This record gives sequence, structure tokens and C-alpha cells, in this order.
Amino acid sequence: MRFKQDFFEQLDGFYSQVYPQPISNPHWLGWSEDAAQLIGLSQPNDELLMQLSANHAAPGASYYAQVYSGHQFGGYTPRLGDGRSIILGEAIGPHDAWDVALKGGGPTPYSRMGDGRAVMRSAVREFLVSEALAALNVPTTRALAVIGSDLPVWRESQETAAITVRLAKSHIRFGHFEYFSYTQQGDKTQLTQLVDFTIQQHFPHLTTDKAGYVQWFNEVVAATAKMIAHWQSVGFAHGVMNTDNMSIIGDSFDFGPFSFLDTFKEDFICNHSDHEGRYAFGQQPGIGFWNLQRLAQALTPLIDSDDLINALNQYQRHLVDQYLQLMGQKMGLPSFEYNQQQVDKKHLDAAQAEQQKQDLTLIGEFTTMLEKNQLDYTNSLRQFGQLDPSSTQSSLRDDMQDTVKYDEWFAAYQHRVGKLGDIYQWQQARNAVNPKYILRNYLAQEAIIAIEEQGDNTKLEQLYQLLRQPFAEQPDMQDFAKRPPDWGQGLIMSCSS
Repeated sequence: MRFKQDFFEQLDGFYSQVYPQPISNPHWLGWSEDAAQLIGLSQPNDELLMQLSANHAAPGASYYAQVYSGHQFGGYTPRLGDGRSIILGEAIGPHDAWDVALKGGGPTPYSRMGDGRAVMRSAVREFLVSEALAALNVPTTRALAVIGSDLPVWRESQETAAITVRLAKSHIRFGHFEYFSYTQQGDKTQLTQLVDFTIQQHFPHLTTDKAGYVQWFNEVVAATAKMIAHWQSVGFAHGVMNTDNMSIIGDSFDFGPFSFLDTFKEDFICNHSDHEGRYAFGQQPGIGFWNLQRLAQALTPLIDSDDLINALNQYQRHLVDQYLQLMGQKMGLPSFEYNQQQVDKKHLDAAQAEQQKQDLTLIGEFTTMLEKNQLDYTNSLRQFGQLDPSSTQSSLRDDMQDTVKYDEWFAAYQHRVGKLGDIYQWQQARNAVNPKYILRNYLAQEAIIAIEEQGDNTKLEQLYQLLRQPFAEQPDMQDFAKRPPDWGQGLIMSCSS
């Protein structure tokens, strides 16, 4: 790996330099071929293993932990920071530079009495979900590898430590701006320095002046809305949407008790610490907006309130537009069209808004039927690839208890879809966007158990390879597409998982 050190060299005072502590008997548990290509690597080797397990120094690495704050479950914590993640620097790839971080590399000044370690089960889950989301075309950080060890660590019981090697285009979070806004009250120097650095590194088409700041915040709002629309469309629940877990560039970030939906439930909670359902699946769009409001508040020393409010007011539009685009592709809804050649913008916007309203209603009625009939979200959408919209008979109808309600909905759906041309092409287009395979929690748990009990990472490797091609049929892997067994339905995870 070749590193550059822009954050380390340009933002002195925004981090603490700290060296990772090695793990004993390191061994590869998982390796992402796709993530490796991003930073110009090919196959894993022994020397790289020693470097990424902190047993050898990585040439050109700086090793530091960032400081930030954040709102956690609605309450502000003034000083958080990387408690178990140590960044080596930005690895230079063929097209982009990616931060390389050792998640589980040992204690930092921000560990708050913690050991700075990650347990094997959490490292495996983060590795899998990072790569699974990427294969689903969801904006996300990546995972290069997961490294196991025989180093004991204690959580609810004794477990073994592991390291997830995370790749991120940026580790800058909403919480960074909160920290340097509120701890440096009256002095805008560091907040300005952070905003300027963020724009130069990740929004280079913008200027670092007042107008550029306004446009930058508008783009942050749009990127956040886009990310959450992707989550809702694939049925992904993050579980811990604190502001310190929100990426400033709109990438899915910091995975703890996440889950993909099995049976569709709007109020599904995947985090057993979330007793009030703050971060339930259906709450995510609203929480995204709430988090952006906290970011806007932190930016008031640099951006006028009216400009911040105007940007925030665009959040719902960005969210709805992106969600309808994604769900429209999944369900085969035609793009918005307006037949009149000459029409003023006011009438055009009104017509489009009415069409969006109708489509949201159609999609909402569909997910409501899934919930009432306790149907699997991913499998039900995959069934659109077998539909013939010109026929009333379908496997989806067979799954419904209230067929009268379904027939009413399907008639409205047929009217919206209209007359189709080549049905086979239409079905193939649905299969290209509706995955057959997702990272179901029970599958990850089976891979973890195999490692814990037999030291066998075969299931992990098999699951990783499966999830690289979530839209392909993969005939030998049909069992992985089935609904979970009873013990695996709606598994709820802890923050330590």
C-alpha cells in the first residue's frame, strides 16, 4: 500500500497519534477481492497480515485516532472520538484514495475506559455488511479484510479479538463539526479549517467561501437523503443512527446491531438497547433529517440560518425522489411522463407531484400487505421478476390471505404499469435490481458459530462470495434465499455485536 497523509498533515489538533496494539496469532478470516482492488492490492500475503494485525509497522502509515462528539440516542455527548479504530492514512488506489483503519486495533485516548478491541463476531458482521451493501449499490464504507486472533477479550463472556480493516473515502462525521463548533465557541478557526478541508478533499468542485459553504451543505443534505432512501428500498436497518455514525459524504458507516428485514415490519427494531424504537426501520428517514438539523446547528457560525433552513427543506424532496426512483425500478413503474408539448413549469411540477403521491400510495399499500400477511420483504420483491402484469395470476397473489385486497391493489398496479412490450425483458429488468440474496442475520450467525466452535471460516467465505452477486440466481445456493428458520427470524443484536 502507498499512503498519503492529507488529514494527518493538514489537520493538526483534530486527532491523537496512537499506535495500534498487536493481536496474537493473527490469521485471515475474510478477504474482499473487490475492496482490495480499490487500493491496488491483489491477494493477501503474510507480510500484509502482520502489518494489518499491528505486529509490523506499515510503511508510510501515520496511525491516529480522530476526535469528535455526537448526539447518541438524542442526547449530546461532548467528547467521543475513535475509541477502537486507528487510521493508518489514505491508501492511494487506481482511481481514489481510501482511508485505511484498523477497527479493533486497541485503546486510544478516546476509548473511555474501554479496551479498544472488537470481538470476532462484530468484526465478521462488519466485514460482511460492508461488502454486501456495496454489491447492492448502496453507498457505503468498505471492508478489506477481517483478521482473527487468539487474544482473549471480555464482553458478556470471554471471546476472541479480531480486527476489521475498514476502507472509507472519508472518516469525517457529523460529530466532527459538532465537536469543533461547540468546544471552540467564539473561535471559528478550527471549524472553518475542517469545512475547508472537507470541501477540498471530497467536494472539490465547490469553493471554500460563503457561497461554497451553502452549496456544500445542500449536497450533504442530498447525499444523506440518497443513502437513507437506499436503506429503505433494500430493507436495511442501521440500528444506531447517532450523529457520530453519520458520514459527511453520505456513506453507510459504523455498523453495530444492523439487520436486513426478513418479514416486513415498519417498526422493526434491530438493536436490543433501543428500548423506545428511536432507530426502528421506519424511523430512519425522520432520524436522518433530525441528524441534519443537528449538523446545521453546528454550522451556524459559518452559514446563515436561512440558507441552512432552505437546504433542510429540500431533504424530503431528495428522499422521495430517490426512493421513488429505486422502488419504481424494483416494481417496474414507468418514469414520469407528461404528454403536452407546451406546459409551464408550475403545471409540470404539479403533475409530477401528483404522480409521486399516487406512486407512494401504491408502494405503501404493497408494503402494508406484506406486513399484514407477514411476508418476506426481499423474496416478495424478487417475485416481481416472475410477474406478468397482464395476468391476474401470480405467486404473490397465492401468498396473500386477503386476495380481494390484493386484487384491488393489483388492478391499480396494472393501470399504473400500462401495456408492456417484451415481458421477458421486463422481468429481467426487475431481477437486475431486486436481490435474491441478502445478508440475513441468521446466515451471518451460522458463519460466526462455525468459526467459534470449529475454527472454520468456510461458511464465511461462502457467504461473502454469495453476497458479491446478490442479483444472480446461483443455482447451487438456493437455500440461502429461503426465509430464516424460526430461531433466525428478526434477530436482535447488541451494540457489542
